[in-house]
Amino acid sequence: MRKSISTAFFSMVSTLMVLGIVLMGCSEWVLFKNYFAKDRYETLDQVVNVAKRTAEYLVNSETMPQGAELDALNTKLEIIGESAEAYLFFTDRQGNVLIASDPDKLTTTTVPLDICQRANAVADPDARHYHAFGDLGGALTEKSYIAAVETIDDQSLFSGWLFLCSSGAQLTDFKQQFWSNFLMSACVMLLCASVLTRLLMRQLTDPLQKVTDAAQRFGGGDLSVRVEGVEGDGEVADLARTFNQMAENIQSNDNSRGQFMGNIAHELRTPMTTIKGFVDGILDGTISPEMQNHYLQLVSEETGRLARLIQNMLDLSKLESGEYQVNARMFNIWETLTGVALAAEQRINDGMIELEGLTMDEKVLVYADPDLIHQVAYNLLDNAIKFTPAGGTIRFSVEKLGPEAEISIWNSGQGISPEALPYVFERFYKEDRSRGLHARGSGLGLNICKVLVNLAGGQIRVESQQGEWCRFVFTLPTCSPNPGGMKRLPDAAGQPGAVEDPASMKPVE
Repeated sequence: MRKSISTAFFSMVSTLMVLGIVLMGCSEWVLFKNYFAKDRYETLDQVVNVAKRTAEYLVNSETMPQGAELDALNTKLEIIGESAEAYLFFTDRQGNVLIASDPDKLTTTTVPLDICQRANAVADPDARHYHAFGDLGGALTEKSYIAAVETIDDQSLFSGWLFLCSSGAQLTDFKQQFWSNFLMSACVMLLCASVLTRLLMRQLTDPLQKVTDAAQRFGGGDLSVRVEGVEGDGEVADLARTFNQMAENIQSNDNSRGQFMGNIAHELRTPMTTIKGFVDGILDGTISPEMQNHYLQLVSEETGRLARLIQNMLDLSKLESGEYQVNARMFNIWETLTGVALAAEQRINDGMIELEGLTMDEKVLVYADPDLIHQVAYNLLDNAIKFTPAGGTIRFSVEKLGPEAEISIWNSGQGISPEALPYVFERFYKEDRSRGLHARGSGLGLNICKVLVNLAGGQIRVESQQGEWCRFVFTLPTCSPNPGGMKRLPDAAGQPGAVEDPASMKPVE
């Protein structure tokens, strides 16, 4: 059977409260009982001492006629007993009752000898008092508080015992009154505690129920659900805010994934449609044999575009998942820039583009993975070549700024509009209106550049004057940020994250 948190909490609190009340009641009862007994014994001790002195005086008085002392003592004992709400009786050495203030309270005229011996054994050595609660082995009609003291004759010899008894009915009455009041107070306490606990649990469980309902709807596929109406600084409010933040991130990732898949489908469909159209035209004879080689060349170019697109997506997936191992080392950035320019020499010559700033005389060392930076430089130069008009210029620049080196690739041309600048590094983003229509672009090159530069511990930005020029700038560290050649690993967003020790291959904070 499913038990809610409110039921479990209420059951636990109720059990603890009942146990606490029972323990408190028992401890208070023992305390009050002992206090009541102590008070009664103190009173009885005072009275029995008075009765003892009176008895010894009357027994040892020479003016008292012989035989009359017992009658006088009996009278005195009755008066003393009534004043203390108790009754007294006197026994000899053998426990025989000689006189009693209230004979009706006795069931026998003899106190068991073992009681007398026990009283003699445990009597207080100073006050010679014996205390007990009971019926003196059946000698009394009811349980009573008993105080006993030995009596001494004029020869200082033990002559008997004087017992003073107070009915235990007072304790019974007190017990009934105590427990009735206590139980009533306990019931009121439990009732108030139950109401307060319910109110408290409602304040606690209502927000939790909202989070639970939202989580169930979220798990059912409704990614737009959020926890509403939970505010404050407590743990439940923190949980609600954390859930909402998690939901925002997941929904954003899901939207990005959907957009990413849509863009992929669009980018793949365009060259596939072109390839199919050309191949079908060749097969059904629509394209003449004289033009087949031309269209086959177009098919080859579209196939190459598909291959580049797929490779870019694979590279991006590996980079963001952290599968790519960064092998950073010190190298001359000018060698990379020169190598990339030489590899694109044919395209640069075909486009009648002039290169400026390239030099092998300078040497600027940077700390990064040469292969990754080669890819960055290649993508940026490829982008510049595509959007530089015939007779235009591409300019390279490297400047060392303290612990970083700033590398820039500038090209003349239409540039980028101010509205498009914030989006140029997003996946599949193309600003065809300002940069021209180019079928060769996949929309992933600049996004890969951003991931690679961040992976190397640098930053990348773009500057542009629409209608005149465009410049991409990225930075790289000029020294190892981690001693011992440790490798910097990327996080999910491609940002530089933890550091990995090459020896142990474990992240180091």
